[in-house]
Amino acid sequence: MNILVGSITEIQTSDALSLLKIAVGGVIFTSIVIDTPKTVSYLNIGSLVRLYFKETEVILSKGSDLKISLQNRIPCEIATITKGLLLSEIAMRFGNQHITSIITTNACVQLDLQENDRVVALVKTNEISVAANA
Repeated sequence: MNILVGSITEIQTSDALSLLKIAVGGVIFTSIVIDTPKTVSYLNIGSLVRLYFKETEVILSKGSDLKISLQNRIPCEIATITKGLLLSEIAMRFGNQHITSIITTNACVQLDLQENDRVVALVKTNEISVAANA
């Protein structure tokens, strides 16, 4: 599980949903949660929160000029690659934090991923869970 710590910078609420913008290391992440500032105490501008997302939900791109709907675009550098027969684990540096992606080994080969390559890690807004930073 990937875990990052950031600060809430914006909250948009509609009914029982909130769309959060969270600053982590100079990058703004978005997450949609089934809570509002009225239902949980940690949903406030400036609150530190933890972002959680699975390794299997991290998509990788070697290009940065992406015309896609994914909002969470994280510039990373590949630290290590562990290739298996079917799946590969890509460990990346994002500032002083780390993100891991698990993709097919075929995709790893097709992208010609190498250690120290600069990549963009992508995560859908609805795949990022948020909790109070304990």
